[in-house]
Amino acid sequence: MTTPPQLMATCWTTAGTAMPGPGTGRSPLRLKDRIAAAAAGGWRGFGVVHSDLAAYLERGTLTELRGILADHGITQLELELIEDWWTEDERRPESDRIRRELLTAAEALGAQTIKIGPETSSRAVDPDRFAASFDALATEAAEHGTRVAFEFLPFASYGDSLKAGIDLVTQVANPAGGLCVDIWHVARPGTDYTMIAESLPSEYLFSVELNDAAAAPIGTLFEDTVQRRLLPGTGSFDVPAFINAVRAAGFTGMWGVEMLSDRHRSLPLERGLAEAREATLACFAEANRRLTASA
Repeated sequence: MTTPPQLMATCWTTAGTAMPGPGTGRSPLRLKDRIAAAAAGGWRGFGVVHSDLAAYLERGTLTELRGILADHGITQLELELIEDWWTEDERRPESDRIRRELLTAAEALGAQTIKIGPETSSRAVDPDRFAASFDALATEAAEHGTRVAFEFLPFASYGDSLKAGIDLVTQVANPAGGLCVDIWHVARPGTDYTMIAESLPSEYLFSVELNDAAAAPIGTLFEDTVQRRLLPGTGSFDVPAFINAVRAAGFTGMWGVEMLSDRHRSLPLERGLAEAREATLACFAEANRRLTASA
């Protein structure tokens, strides 16, 4: 446990003033500069959202981007986000376009994971169709040499909890379909961390994301998650306990850090990355201390 963890700067952690939401998702910073800053700061994983990938490809190529990642020692890449992948209405054509582009990019870039989202509108979802669509998407991802990680969200209308995510991936049981487990989405609704080790088979735990938050939400849950996240270990979540619960589940992969806050977006890129890394490593040190004390 003394080996320093390998950390991934997920897409929003290096996105500058960009944030999730209509008209706000494209970073003003050059992707090449973001990759260089992350690598220089000791990060070995990197995340890219579809809008930024599309912006890069207006002038660059996937081959060039793969070279940039390799030149900077980035060993793990995560792409996001495919939404509405189970739908049959007017949302599906756009979802399919993003799906094709991200799967193509994943194959060319060697991306290990593509994140996919739940239903966040109030529209009804057919559970059987949702599960079958997840299975089909995971199978298609495997054909491109990657896999999909379902990210449950506590403000979703379908797929809103860790239990819902576990039920989905274990029911479908596709080796290329697993979960992205973000501490915010577990801790904010008050889910017991022990559920991770007790109910989520390690083979379906694809990615993990760390951050923190105040004791109570500020504004809506969506506003709280995109505007008010805190550095790991500086809020109300017991991040070291979460780390150890994830370890107990058998997770041995790279740890993502997803910083989404007005404060983080106001910082110079290098400073924001340094603060996030320092805070995260402090949480791992405390997690290790607790393991040693309990041995």
